[in-house]
Amino acid sequence: MKNDVFWRYMTLMPAVVLFLALTIVPMINLFALSFHHIEWIERAAVWKSVGWSNYAAAFEDNLFRAGAVNTVIFAVVAVSIQMVLGFMLALLTTGVTRGRLFYRTVFLLPILVPGIIIGAIWKLMYSYDFGVINKTAIFLGMSPQDWLGNPHLALASVILVDVWHWTPFCFLLLLAALESLPQDIYEAARIDGSSPWQALRFITLPLMLPAIAVTFIFRMILALKVFDEVYLLTGGGPGTSTEVVSFTIYRRFFTEDRPGYGAAISIITFATVAILIFVAGRISRRRKVA
Repeated sequence: MKNDVFWRYMTLMPAVVLFLALTIVPMINLFALSFHHIEWIERAAVWKSVGWSNYAAAFEDNLFRAGAVNTVIFAVVAVSIQMVLGFMLALLTTGVTRGRLFYRTVFLLPILVPGIIIGAIWKLMYSYDFGVINKTAIFLGMSPQDWLGNPHLALASVILVDVWHWTPFCFLLLLAALESLPQDIYEAARIDGSSPWQALRFITLPLMLPAIAVTFIFRMILALKVFDEVYLLTGGGPGTSTEVVSFTIYRRFFTEDRPGYGAAISIITFATVAILIFVAGRISRRRKVA
């Protein structure tokens, strides 16, 4: 019996070592880096301890604060719209049997497209001079807009791209959850004379809450890490109107060559996101138990 337990742990050991090597060790290195200032002397990195000064500087960094605010706005607005659209599409298509493979393929196309192509497509569409959006606006008698150059429109334009890109992800998860709901409850509700709206409100939504919560948390995690869409479309501009935390970290790390400070704001961001996800998970679990 003891031999069985021993070999059980031994078979897990390679996976544990690999996990530590790929996850824990880099995090420890990042954490240690956040307390240092790095100088390059004769092609070698010289670590100089600076204590908590990198963390103190982060809270006085206007660019980091602007990035944090924009990231929260981006994540909340984009994910909320994606959840509503994804749920509506899943409701509309869950009963459709003819052409199921075709429409699902069409809906899923945006998440199959590489980020660099998405950036190119939407940058052309948003072009002030020859973009299809401004051409359509002119055809309808409206004024063309500088979608990515106007500080009041740039963040909304990036959010629109993210909604187009990730709504199929929400649709796919919610559709799978909808199709797994027990149909006998709906049969009983129909026999009792409930309307479609009552079935949606009192049966579908309560049963879908765990799937909605999991989808929302997954999407929030990804949305809070947004980088490629901002990098490709606006580069954080104009001004700080589309600055996000990931892009600020990129600037501090690679453009300004401040790895110690970049590590500090990375740790702050990681800790904040982890706390938010933990709280959301606890709330979701309590609602599920209730």
